[in-house]
Amino acid sequence: MQELRRERHSVSALTVHLVCVTKYRRRVLDDAALAWLQKHASEMFTGMGCGLVACDGEADHLHLLIEYPPKYSVSALVNAFKGTSSRKLRAARRDIAARYRDGVLWSPSYFAASTGGAPLEKVRAYVEAQRGASSPP
Repeated sequence: MQELRRERHSVSALTVHLVCVTKYRRRVLDDAALAWLQKHASEMFTGMGCGLVACDGEADHLHLLIEYPPKYSVSALVNAFKGTSSRKLRAARRDIAARYRDGVLWSPSYFAASTGGAPLEKVRAYVEAQRGASSPP
């Protein structure tokens, strides 16, 4: 069973699988860049109170598995990561920056999928069964 995040006003188990794709699907991420992105993601998400469960990719995209608190939206996580990683990686790696004339590393789009919990049909059945279970005796 997945660990629960217990905070003052909430208990949660939120994880998301994100995929960020390089702009124009250019194959600019070598092993050193992927290692740099993994380190950056770990530091950045830890600073936000999130957990980086896994991170890896290929030359034109990066997969991230993130555990996060309910105070953040998925889009806030994506925007924080893509903004900082693009700026800092291009500053650290001039060879990558030279591949883009507009100063952008990532495509504006991304893939996000919820990764936890039971199948939708089981959750639906549980929710629908609550009406009879919650009625007063």
